Amino acid sequence: MRILATAFAIWLTTVLFADHVEVVSPEGTGPYLLALVIIAVIYGLVHAIVKPLVNLIALPLYILTLGLVSLLVNALMLWITTLLTGIFDSYGLTVTGGFWWFVLAAFVIVVVQLVVMAFVPDRAREKK
Repeated sequence: MRILATAFAIWLTTVLFADHVEVVSPEGTGPYLLALVIIAVIYGLVHAIVKPLVNLIALPLYILTLGLVSLLVNALMLWITTLLTGIFDSYGLTVTGGFWWFVLAAFVIVVVQLVVMAFVPDRAREKK
């Protein structure tokens, strides 16, 4: 479910910032949806593997900035995702316009993920 929430968040970000954030895919709805899922999986893997290491290294900055450095860390994760998806010729995510567009796009993705996941029922609550 988290992958679908991430794919939706990335899609919404591309709609809101169409001039600066783009999903690269072959023509058609099916390939576009496949590209969104591929990007969401890679984004999730980057968050699962790289982000804990960056968080550990940036711990003093988290304390000094009262957590605001998380915006920069999320922008870094989005940048790494664009680099990794740039390996594929047909599928990928591109962010143009510079650093602040990465920060803004990462912020929107995180907020949309939080909102979508808030409406997904928790399995522990379903068992009760």
